[in-house]
Amino acid sequence: MLFLGLTLVPAGLLLRRSRLRARERFIEGYAFPQRLRRKLAERYPHLSEQQTAHALLGLRQYFQLCRQARRRMVAMPSQAVDVLWHEFILHTRQYQQFCSQGIGRFLHHVPSEAMASPTLAQQGIRRAWRLACLAEGIAPRAPERLPLLFALDAELAIADGFHYSLNCREGRSGQSDTYCAGHIGCSSGCGGGCGGSSGSDSGGDGGGGCGGGGD
Repeated sequence: MLFLGLTLVPAGLLLRRSRLRARERFIEGYAFPQRLRRKLAERYPHLSEQQTAHALLGLRQYFQLCRQARRRMVAMPSQAVDVLWHEFILHTRQYQQFCSQGIGRFLHHVPSEAMASPTLAQQGIRRAWRLACLAEGIAPRAPERLPLLFALDAELAIADGFHYSLNCREGRSGQSDTYCAGHIGCSSGCGGGCGGSSGSDSGGDGGGGCGGGGD
């Protein structure tokens, strides 16, 4: 019986890893509804097709981060990607199926005013920063560049977006809509957007617009 018990544990781990890889592949290959592209073009008509595709890549990456975070909130640092997320949710059946197969739970979208506390909001943006950096091979505490989700709004010239700078001094003394990304992993939080989670904690951070929670 002892031998049987020892063999069942690795089998369970292998099954779980296989399920996680399947979810990763599902998100990677998922074809988002064409309406998402049109909605982004309506909101930001200056974007080219290539730039819109880049924003959709950001949405795909965000969902991958939520998958990795399991039931912990991940803030959304991009306004452009948030517009895509909003539109995707309106396709209720497709969105529900996507969440089930790709993330393993339903990912709710919650306004920032409904978030529990500023402390949880800071946790969300720091988690987004750490996971986004690791996904792109960037050292979270010594970044040489911004990961996609934190660079996207500035690159796409999103006027109402969340713009980040690695140079915190420049961000604070320059434009008022530029947030410090260089110290997000430290005690002070800067920047933010919105996030998705499934209920363990929730929030964005300074400059944020929405957050997420789930069943």
